[in-house]
Amino acid sequence: MTPFPGVDASAPESGPGFRSESVPGAVRESAPRAVGGAGSGSPGPPAGAGTGTGQVKTSLEILRSLDSGPRGLVEARAEERLARFGENVLPAWRPVPWPRRFVRSLRDPFTSVLLCLGLVSAVVSAWGTACVILALVAVSCLLRSAEEHRADRSTADLRDLVATTATVVRRASPDAVPLEREVPVADLVPGDVIRLGPGDLVPADVQVLRAGGLTVHQSALTGESAPVAKHPLDTPDPALAAAGPFAQPQLCFQGSSVTSGSGTAVIVATGGATRFAAAHDGRARQRGASAFDRSVQGISWTLIRFMLLTPPLVLMANAALRGRGLETLPFAVAVAVGLTPEMLPVIVTTALARGAARLARTSGVIVKRLPALHDLGAVDVLCLDKTGTLTEDRPVVAAAVDGADRPDPEVLRWAALSALWTLQLAELPAPDALDEAVLDAAEEGEGWGACAGYEGVAALPFDPVRRVATAVVRPPGRLGVHTLVTKGAVEAVLERCLLDGDERERLLALADRKAESGLRLLAVARADRPARPGAYTPADERGLTFVGLVALRDVPAPSAAEALGVLARRGVTVKVLTGDHPGTAARACADLGLGLRTGTGTGAGSGADPGAGSGAEPGTDAGVGSGADAGRTIAYGDVVTAELVDTLSDAELARVADRATVFARCTPEHKARIVSALRAAGHTTGFLGDGVNDLPALHAADVGICPRNAVDVAREAADVVLAEKDLTAIDRAVLAGRHSSGNIATYLRITLSSNLGNVIAMLTAGLMLPFLPMLPAQVLVQNLCFDAAQLAFAFDRPAASALRRPAVLRSRDFLRFITGFGLLNAAADLATFGVLALALHNAAGDGEAAFHAGWFTENLLTQALVMVLLRTGRSAAERRAGGPLRAAAAGLAVTGVLLPLTPVGPLLGMSALPPLYYLLLGSVLGLYAVGLTAARRRYERRHPAGDESGRGLRKADAGR
Repeated sequence: MTPFPGVDASAPESGPGFRSESVPGAVRESAPRAVGGAGSGSPGPPAGAGTGTGQVKTSLEILRSLDSGPRGLVEARAEERLARFGENVLPAWRPVPWPRRFVRSLRDPFTSVLLCLGLVSAVVSAWGTACVILALVAVSCLLRSAEEHRADRSTADLRDLVATTATVVRRASPDAVPLEREVPVADLVPGDVIRLGPGDLVPADVQVLRAGGLTVHQSALTGESAPVAKHPLDTPDPALAAAGPFAQPQLCFQGSSVTSGSGTAVIVATGGATRFAAAHDGRARQRGASAFDRSVQGISWTLIRFMLLTPPLVLMANAALRGRGLETLPFAVAVAVGLTPEMLPVIVTTALARGAARLARTSGVIVKRLPALHDLGAVDVLCLDKTGTLTEDRPVVAAAVDGADRPDPEVLRWAALSALWTLQLAELPAPDALDEAVLDAAEEGEGWGACAGYEGVAALPFDPVRRVATAVVRPPGRLGVHTLVTKGAVEAVLERCLLDGDERERLLALADRKAESGLRLLAVARADRPARPGAYTPADERGLTFVGLVALRDVPAPSAAEALGVLARRGVTVKVLTGDHPGTAARACADLGLGLRTGTGTGAGSGADPGAGSGAEPGTDAGVGSGADAGRTIAYGDVVTAELVDTLSDAELARVADRATVFARCTPEHKARIVSALRAAGHTTGFLGDGVNDLPALHAADVGICPRNAVDVAREAADVVLAEKDLTAIDRAVLAGRHSSGNIATYLRITLSSNLGNVIAMLTAGLMLPFLPMLPAQVLVQNLCFDAAQLAFAFDRPAASALRRPAVLRSRDFLRFITGFGLLNAAADLATFGVLALALHNAAGDGEAAFHAGWFTENLLTQALVMVLLRTGRSAAERRAGGPLRAAAAGLAVTGVLLPLTPVGPLLGMSALPPLYYLLLGSVLGLYAVGLTAARRRYERRHPAGDESGRGLRKADAGR
């Protein structure tokens, strides 16, 4: 690491993982740590501290211009700067004002069509129709805006629970000892000194002051996928003045993330002054259409086509058969409005917001993006890593052997020595799980022995490219000598050892045999070098002497086997994407009952365990890559290796991914490509990850899921944050998603089938009768009543059968449903013709007004009946409907019976009906209820609950 210029490098320093003691127990200390260094400077307003391409400033110059120092700002001055410069929040991420939200709701497809129909009615002076349509638009927009505002506030409150924080160095007073503490990213100010570690999001534009193997991803700003090395600028470099800001090694920018190494940096710009804010202007938040967006849009545009075709068809039919002209335009517009599920945005927002709030309250699961809750309910493939999910986060050491496969405690001692000093010197944010296991085993053994007196000199932390970590130590009693101790993936360590070809192959075969039994392996090597004052680099990891292998085994998570069984019964297929050895992954899955065929593969590949790195973020497979001997093996039963993935086209990978259970040796790019292939095959895919190497797959999945203790960059990218990394929590989240999706699907089925039936009946009656079957105002009032009752669907509780399978809104399935039940509804409406003709045959008064009243009453009664009988699930008819839905249906029925009898009835062109009508109508409704129940049961026999969600996908599984 590079010390601050002019600062005593021997001053006591600590970052995450720093320890002053040289005993293993010190690794577990976590008290506040003092930050050494000289110079403080008095805080003041930043001057000339930009990240532009002008004068390039060294570390000392930038600290002076910011009136800061290595010991950080004083708390009082930090508060002053926060008040002056504002919170470190991007302008595009600020809350949306309520008026803008209302205007934005007008862009909904259904609302836009309704608004156009209202304007058409106004143009032809059909003011009553226009007023009712505009009232519908206003009510829909108001309800949607209010629900979205409430949902955003709830979501913001939930997001605060997992708000990204940063490690900042501050002092209580100018003379106080500086301490590191976690503060919300929004509270950072220019001049703050922060720590960076693997997995951290860079919270603002910063200049690096110290670095140890620091690399960052800048793809959000530059589009480059490769990590970029960063280091401090201690002496002026005129050549950098002409380079772009992203090419300058001392600068890191908001929006990038740390992939490896660690560092200390000073903030030079925050909030809207950062390059990320200027370059993206809010576009960074945009993402592609989710599974929910695609399904709703498909249904919406299908209906909109019908709506747009309805008015001209009505006009042409009436002109051809009845000789009517533009006087039927208001009726045609009202019929088109009758097809519109204008409450859809309100129902969707309310159902999802209630589901998200309930999930957070009962399970601690936070949904950051509301449509992701529906996508969770639709997930039929869940991809996850093995470590920390199927197995415990920390493995246990099973054995330590030399090159001849003989037990050797010195191998464990050297591995523990490397782990200890890597943790102390590399500024890691948290100990790696493998390092913790090695240290635990060493403490439980015979003690540190001869290794106890070694002193740390330097450390080269693990990174996914090298797949090794190295500690440089000073052996006791040997002046002028430094010892390099390297551990990591077997192939990577053997490549750095002085071995002939035969010996290397023998050791690889030994590692193969152990890995096939389900063990994870670390190789250990060492070398003595002449002591030197200069920094050590990866180039020094050559000419090593092989020491031996440390074998570790995974401990299955207690709840994993049961949770896997529950997910399987719910129609969710689990696929494991891991960087581990194929044999290790296969053994863990077999122990948990995750079915794998034995297959006839040629083996499990090379023996190195890729999850073998110090410094990887917790819970991730740090060592990834194809290995040194790619091609030696391809598959291990149902385990597919990354070598095979590299040889497949996207179409071939989609077929392989649909069949395979475990993918081993996966790099981050492999994980993202596999997830994308599953989506391309028609699956709705969730991905559970918690590390930097999971970021591409989190973005590629329909739903990105991470635990609350995930690294910052993963937590920011995820759609759903779990209280803990537990499959049972995912099961609860899936159920909540299906609960909300079931309510939305029920609303669409009932509304669209009822609306379609009414429209068919009105069009038919309009061509048969010498007058309009219903006046435009009556159609719109009826629609308004039904819309008000439909709000109860957002508060309904779906039947258990609706929660058994993934819930996907598919246009073809919905069209089949609404066509069948819409025709049945139309038949009931047309049967009312006979009832009205019989009841009104000898009745006195205005027969046309009585006809309108009779059909108005029948329509609302049939719609109330449909709400009760067509609820989701086979058991809906066997038990009473839920409280809110039952009350809404009863209210709708009462309105249909009483409204024509009130003073409002004559205003709408309706009159009182004779008692005989109600008796005959009761018979029609009874027959309709019987037919509706029979049709529903027949439909459910042909399309069992959940079958429409993934029937085609499960046929492929059944044919395996």
